[in-house]
This record gives sequence, structure tokens and C-alpha cells, in this order.
Amino acid sequence: MTVDDTGSGTDGEGRLEPKSADPGEDPLALRLEQLILGAERRYTPFQAARSAGVSMELASRFWRAMGFADIGQAKALTEADVLALRRLAGLVEAGLLSEAMAVQVARSTGQTTARLADWQIDSFLEGLTEPPEPGMTRTEVTYPLVELLLPELEEFLVYVWRRQLAAATGRVVQATDDEEMVDRRLAVGFADLVGFTRLTRRLEEEELGELVEAFETTAADLVAARGGRLIKTLGDEVLYSADDAGVAAEIALRLIDTMANDETMPELRVGIAFGTVTTRMGDVFGTTVNLASRLTSIAPRDAVLVDSAFAEELVRTQEAPASETEAAEAAAAAEKEGEEPPTYRFALQPMWQRPVRGLGVVEPWLLMRRDGGA
Repeated sequence: MTVDDTGSGTDGEGRLEPKSADPGEDPLALRLEQLILGAERRYTPFQAARSAGVSMELASRFWRAMGFADIGQAKALTEADVLALRRLAGLVEAGLLSEAMAVQVARSTGQTTARLADWQIDSFLEGLTEPPEPGMTRTEVTYPLVELLLPELEEFLVYVWRRQLAAATGRVVQATDDEEMVDRRLAVGFADLVGFTRLTRRLEEEELGELVEAFETTAADLVAARGGRLIKTLGDEVLYSADDAGVAAEIALRLIDTMANDETMPELRVGIAFGTVTTRMGDVFGTTVNLASRLTSIAPRDAVLVDSAFAEELVRTQEAPASETEAAEAAAAAEKEGEEPPTYRFALQPMWQRPVRGLGVVEPWLLMRRDGGA
């Protein structure tokens, strides 16, 4: 075997051989890494880039986008790292993705899976790897447990990703034109726990974590069940969207009702706006999003404030009357003609116009469930 200037060993045929682990590294951590990655450390970053046929500059851009730290020229990369580089570069070379888009793919995937991995370790594996019997160490439990769980979790991850991809693709292909595929008209809602900062000073860390998890879980379930899309959670706040104003309104009111019936939960306030939204990497941006956030900050406790565009959309789709007077007149006219009166799920009450920082004067409406609504 010979050794090159990076300290890498090669056999008689010039193949790279695994370098021995750093004596300071935890042997169990290295064994777990090899189990999860399915391969041993074989390459420095330079060697991996060369084997993948890409420049070191592009390889570094991809790795940083995926959220991996710079490791200098340590031998820490595997065949899987080389294959990933080769695939991304191949998509660019084939003209399927631009280089900038390939970096975005790497970044969005890295950010999403990093959060998932952190959650699985912090909330899932940490509890499962508690020694089941006195005298057993966590080391004796962790490796066989990960070995059993890994293939099941991997299959489930791919299944959920495919399902989500199918749903997202369906939303895109229903867009009426190319511009709408990027800049879409959506209802965007923020739900915010009231007095959360005070709670952080009063509750123990474990209690606070349980409260946040319960809130996020409840919100995620309600949003999904009613046909909305959970954009992100921010501890004491969730951001969701819906193509339909009625769906967004139903989600908001059900969130208020559900939290109000839970004595362990603080009060909630929700703000919703309707309009053009720019979507990037699973997130949403634009004036509509900013307006929904501002409405949340001025909403009364256990109440939902919406902007005038959202109110107009509910009226247009006959989910709410423009006013109770109009509803009464429509009901009287229907009765006179022997027809069924129109039914509305929601009611809207105009509030005082007010200036909102960065957005000018807005006209908020209080959203309520109408008597007899679903």
C-alpha cells in the first residue's frame, strides 16, 4: 500500500482504502455513522469531488447548501457522498436543472431533513435508548435499536415524501398559467399563543416543551384534516395556507375552539389575509403574509381577524353574507318565492380601520361562525 500527500492509503490497484479513525472520536459514534450511511469513510472532500467529476468549488457549494460543515481535508466522506455529487452535477449537465436550482434543491432538502433528524434524535431515539434494565448502558441499546429502526424509518420517509410530492404537484398543475405557479393567490393564516413570553419564565423547560409540542401537533392535525397546508411552526406560532378562503376560515375557528377547550393551553389569536403569495423552498413570502402576521398581533384574544380581501372572497363564494341586513333580505326574498334561503357558514363584523406599520391603513374584519353554520 502507498500513501498520497493527503495521507490516504491505496492498495496495489490504486483504490482508496479507509483511513483509521481519529483516536479522539467515539468508537460507537463511528459505528453508528457507518451503519446509518451504509459505508465507511474513504474520501477527503477533494478526492470526493474528483471522483464525482465536479469542481471543488461546486462540491463545496452543494455541501454547504445541504447544511454540512467545512471539514478541511479530513477523510470523512463515503461513496454515497460521491454519488450524491455525481447525481446533482448530472442533473445540471443534462440541462434538467440550472446550477442555481440544483443548489436550491440541496438547500431545501438539507434544511428539511436536518430538522427531521434533530426531532427524531431529541424526541424519539433519546427516549427509546434509555437502558431498559439496570446495569445496561445506552451504548448497548443504541446500536441494535438503530439497526432495527433504520430501514423502517427510511421506507416511511420515502412514502411520506412521495405523497407530499403528489399533492404539491397536483396543486401546481391546476394553476391557470405559469405566473400563478410561482405567484399564487392564497389565504395565509397565522395562529399565535397569547402570553407565551410570560409562560417561558413561569414553566419548567420540560413543561414548556410539552406545551409547544401539543400546540404544534394540534395545529398540524387540524390544518391537514381540513385541507390546508402547514407552512412552518415557530414554537408559539404556526403559519398555514389554503387555496380556499372557506377552508382557511374553518381552520382558524376550529383552532380557537380546540384551544379554548383545553385548560392547559393559553388563549389564541389568529390573523388571515388573502392575496398573491410568492412560494420558495416550501415557505411563503410577500405583502399578504406580512399582513396576516400584523393582523394576528392586533387580534383580540380567542378571535380571528381577517383583511378586506379575505372578507370579499368569503362573500364572493357565498360563505358569508356581506352584512346581516343583506342576509335577512335574501332570506325574506327566498321565503316569498317558496325557495330555500341561502345558508352561510361564517359572519363578518367590520372593525375600526387602523394604520399598520409598513402596510398603511388596513380594514380588519372579525370572523365568526354564523348561527346555524357547520
